[in-house]
Order: sequence, then C-alpha cells, then structure tokens
Amino acid sequence: LQEGRVLAIKGLGGFHLACDATNQAAVALLRARKRRAAKPMAVMMATMEEIRGHCRVSAEEERLLTSAQCPIVLLEWRAESKVSPLVAPGNRYLGVMLPYTPLHHVLLREVGRPLVMTSGNRSEEPIAIDNQEALSRLRGIADYFLLHNRDIYARYDDSVWMVEGERPQPLRRSRGYAPFPIILPFHSRQVLACGTELKNTFCVTKDRYAFLSQHIGDLENLETLEHFETSIELYRRLFRLEPEIVAYDLHPDYLATRYAKSLETSARLVGVQHHHAHVVSCMVDNGVEEPVIGVALDGTGYGTDGQIWGGEFLVADYAGFCRVGRLEYVPMPGGEAAVRRPYRMAMGHLCSLLGEEGLQRGRPFLGDVDAGELEILKQQIEKGINAPLTSSCGRLFDAVSALLGFSGEASYEGEAAIELEMMAYRGEEGPTYPFTIAEGSEAEIIQLSTMWTAMLQDLHSGVAAANVALRFHNTVAGMVTEMCRRIAEETGLARVALSGGCFQNRLLLAKTTQRLEEAGLEVLSHSQVPCNDGGVSLGQAVIASYWPEGRASGGSL
Repeated sequence: LQEGRVLAIKGLGGFHLACDATNQAAVALLRARKRRAAKPMAVMMATMEEIRGHCRVSAEEERLLTSAQCPIVLLEWRAESKVSPLVAPGNRYLGVMLPYTPLHHVLLREVGRPLVMTSGNRSEEPIAIDNQEALSRLRGIADYFLLHNRDIYARYDDSVWMVEGERPQPLRRSRGYAPFPIILPFHSRQVLACGTELKNTFCVTKDRYAFLSQHIGDLENLETLEHFETSIELYRRLFRLEPEIVAYDLHPDYLATRYAKSLETSARLVGVQHHHAHVVSCMVDNGVEEPVIGVALDGTGYGTDGQIWGGEFLVADYAGFCRVGRLEYVPMPGGEAAVRRPYRMAMGHLCSLLGEEGLQRGRPFLGDVDAGELEILKQQIEKGINAPLTSSCGRLFDAVSALLGFSGEASYEGEAAIELEMMAYRGEEGPTYPFTIAEGSEAEIIQLSTMWTAMLQDLHSGVAAANVALRFHNTVAGMVTEMCRRIAEETGLARVALSGGCFQNRLLLAKTTQRLEEAGLEVLSHSQVPCNDGGVSLGQAVIASYWPEGRASGGSL
C-alpha cells in the first residue's frame, strides 16, 4: 500500500479494493483497472481526529461514524485535505468510514494514512465474497490479495448515509442495518416485494415487521440476478416466510418483475406503481398511515399510462393513489441513450418546448456535439421516432446540466445531476426562473417553456453557470412548493412526503423542505430507508398487503 499498489482485502461482508488515498497515481491506477472513470469512492480513516483533519464533521455525522454499524458517511471535504481529488472528482463531499474489523485497525495503524476502500468487484458486478472467486474475478485489478479462512455467507456492501439539517438519511442500507426490521404501523400479511431494476433491494413482511434486504445492486447481469435470487431464498428460510402475496414493479422488462411473475407459487401477484411505492416507503419510514401529498422526483418509473414518470405529485395512502400533478411530458430521443447522454435530454426539452428558436439559442451551449447527430435527434423528436415521453425530474436535471457544461456520456447513474448540484454550491443566490401550472385532463401540469426561455437569456447574457445552476435548484423547489400548496388548498391535506432519487441532492432537499415549511406544510423525509430505489420494495410490500383481492394491479384510486 505504501508503494502505491492495489490490494484486495477480505472484509466482513465482502472484499474491498484498497490503495493509498493520498497517492494520486495509485488512485488513478485503481480507477483505470476497475474501469470506474469518475464515480466517487469511499475512504477509511483510522480515527475521528484524522477524519476531522480532512473533513468537517457535525455532531450527528460523528454519531453515525462511531456507531456500531460503522457506515460510510458523506462529509464536507476540507480544502487542505491530502486525500487525492481523484477519489471523488469535482465533489464537495467525501465518503468516509472508520475501521470496523481488527484487520482494518492493524492495516491503518501500519500504513499511517487514509485508504481508499471501494467494493471488491468489477464495475456493475456484485462484490466478491469467496477467496477463489476474488482470486479469479479481481485478478488484473489487485496486485496482492489479503485473505483469511473466515467464510462469508451473505454479500453485504458498506452502508452509506448523509446528514441534512441534522437529520440522517440512508443512501444505501446494507451492512450493519439489514435485515434489522422496520416496524410497521399495522399488522401485515406475509408479502415478498421484489423491488426495482436499479439499486435493487427486496422486502419481506410478517406481522408488524418489514425486513428490507441489503443493497443488491443493479439487476443488469446474471451475477447480480443470482445474488438477488439466493438472497431471497435465504430470507425466506431465515424468517420462515411463505408469501401470501408477491409484489412487483409495473415495468414489464425489469428482471425483478420477470422473477416475480415466473415464481411457481399460489401467492397472489400484485403490480405496484413505482412512484406510489416511493411515497408509501416515506410514509412507513415516518410511521404515517393517513393520506399525504406525495412528491416523487426521480429518473425513471413506469407509469399507469405507459409513459415514463418521474416528476410526480400524488394524493396517496397505503391503499391507493391519485396522480394530481406532474411535470410536463417531453421526449427522450433514443430512449435509454438519452439517460447516458444528457445533451439528448437538452434537445428533447428545447425542441419540444421552444421549437427551432430554442434549438438555435441552445446550440452554442451544447459543446462539441456533432451537428449531424443533433439533426437526427431533431428529426426523432419531431416525428416521434424512438422518443418516448417522460415527466422525469431526473432527466430535467440532466438537460440543464448539459447546457451548463456537462458534455459527452455519463460514466455512472446520476453523474450529470451530481455535477449540477456541485456547481450550484458555488453560485450566488438569485430569483427563481418563471414557470406556469396549467390544468390538464387528469392532473395539473408544470410547464417549463418560460423557465427555459429565461435560462437561455441568462446564458446569453453571460450569467455564470454556477448562478444559473443555483437559480434552477431554487426553481425546482419553488415548483414543488407551489404545486403542493395548490393540492393542500384543494384537499385539506397538510403533510408532504418527499421521496425519489432526486432528493439525494441535499441542496434540493434543504431548499424544498424550507419552502414547504414556510408555506405551513409538514414535511416527511426519509430516515430509515433510502429515498432512492433502494427503498421502493418497502413501499411495494405495504401497498400489496393493503391491496384488495379482485382489484386490478397498479392502478390509481
């Protein structure tokens, strides 16, 4: 480690890949070998005193760091830190944890400096847990292997937390927390909820307990699917569960959905809408059963109308929901390709909402994207060819990020949105951009054309990108608050549940919470389960337990 080598180290729930966090060349070598271009990596430090030398630490963050669970906690990075900036490129926050095994303590004492401790896997694969598996899968990444004969029977990644406003919030609930039960405010039937495609967890419920699994990962390859299936069988044996109901996401192509539908079981199958599950997970997290105004902002979720949702305002309880508001639909040229290439989402917004004039005004800010590709995208959008519609707030963040300097292809999920958040921290406060809310046939619709017009005007006037980024964050918080205020007036509801991966953005969470509270509304946010898709299976399980026999799956009230 002191020589700049990469080690594979057997831990408690799997292998870590480790290197000297202060050695720029070692960190670059690990990134190159793991093919992990920019996604932040975690660092392990020996003591709280050492952590304070590199990061600012609040009392609540210290409580988490020193707890028996020893999670990774996202801390504000000090400018004077000697940790290589390549550990978390361009990021204001550094994921830090304390040692939690005797081996970790010995290593850190002998090395005498912080160590990168990232998951022992190739990108997108589950972490290695077996000695032979590690020697095979991690050869070519690690120079040396530190093994022992204590077998690991279940894969558990490190848990990840952040603290916003002294309120802790999990981003990945795994080692140290799963399968510790979440107490339900009602007596549940025996349910197996299979979760979603990204950041998968599953959940089993029995009596008044919900047992949320450890982080499984993205169900995009055979190895992770096998991890998912074997973990479900382990939980079924461990908790002596014979599911009466199996819940799944409405997206027909998700591997978790296909798994649920392929089970040879007498259990009733219940499809649950993605954003309803998000909102209910937040309700359960807060012990609330009464109807709420649910705000679910994320990247992707299959809607009951067959479109891609992600900017949703629901009136919801455990038994059902009504979609009362949303962001307006815009095309995603190329479908999934628009997720990887944010400039495609910028094209989708500008072309569909502002037409040719918007394209011309936006073109100078799209960098070196090939003119021929832009013309093809324009044709796709105008003719509706492979350009599914979405109301996604995550894709809106991508579109803005593309105009403010994020170019090319994202190397990991949420990269463009994270870069936009980091940019906004450097901005100067300004007014929100204008937007309108119009009556739609089934819900009120937040219309974005005036926002885009004003944003393009700022960019052409030379307003700093950081200032535009901050104004945009303020605008989204304003959109949420105004829509919730209208719904509250109409329904008499005063509680707002915030869920979905966009609320991992602590700037957005803080600004939205502040504005909602100033409007006299009570805000519910997550504190036991992730707001991202890692918490969806909890919502699925609770909704399925309440779902009446005979009612069609996945529909609204």
